[in-house]
Amino acid sequence: MSRAPLRLVVPATVAAVFLVVPVIGLLVDTPWSRFWTVVTGAEALDALRLSVVTALLSTLLCVVLGLPLAWVLARLEFPGRRLLRGLVTVPLVLPPVVGGVALLSALGRNGLLGRPLDDVLGVTLPYTTAAVVVAHTFVSMPFFVISAEGALRAVPSRMETASATLGAGPWLTFRRVSLPLALPGVAAGAVLSFARSLGEFGATITFAGNYPGTTRTMPSEVYTRLQDDRDVAVALSVVLLVVSVAVLVSLRERWLGGLGAA
Repeated sequence: MSRAPLRLVVPATVAAVFLVVPVIGLLVDTPWSRFWTVVTGAEALDALRLSVVTALLSTLLCVVLGLPLAWVLARLEFPGRRLLRGLVTVPLVLPPVVGGVALLSALGRNGLLGRPLDDVLGVTLPYTTAAVVVAHTFVSMPFFVISAEGALRAVPSRMETASATLGAGPWLTFRRVSLPLALPGVAAGAVLSFARSLGEFGATITFAGNYPGTTRTMPSEVYTRLQDDRDVAVALSVVLLVVSVAVLVSLRERWLGGLGAA
């Protein structure tokens, strides 16, 4: 291996320090003496329970709705496919609070779809637990679709052709051939969606509010406690940090390893 040029090593070191030091600072600042008491308090447990339940429901919606969308993008040729793919990825770059405003415009009581839902079915989504799930799904589904589409696109077309030659229909081919071969990528997308849902804040607090026991998730609890008890906010932040690290570990081979190989 050739000697590394100093002009690359120095900024690389600065970048690494910039990314690592805040995490170390969080761990150093954590009130470990009362950490367990803080994270097992009633409000913290309520927020954690709500976060886990809504993140699981959101992930389920991402899989049920996102997997067919990923297959359409990966396998079908139709006018506007590139535009659709671009629109699907917009929530990735959209500021979360803007996503919340967009959801209010679409699903609020006077929104594009919200008004018919309220007038016809009497369903009002904003500032409910269901709104938390909707907000989580909106921001996390692109992660799943991108991962699942890449996995489905990587399935050799000859395998699907062979299945069709043997008499299997499109649905059976998808269920017995395409999906099993793409399953690692689909699973990685589901895990990423779950992690993104668990950490979602901006769209959630805008569209669902911040009501204890109903819409106050862990990130919202961290934000709220930061106003009056910083130690509690730091301790709860460590819980989310642990979850994030666990996600990275679970994706080490499939996601990070794939990036390294590339």
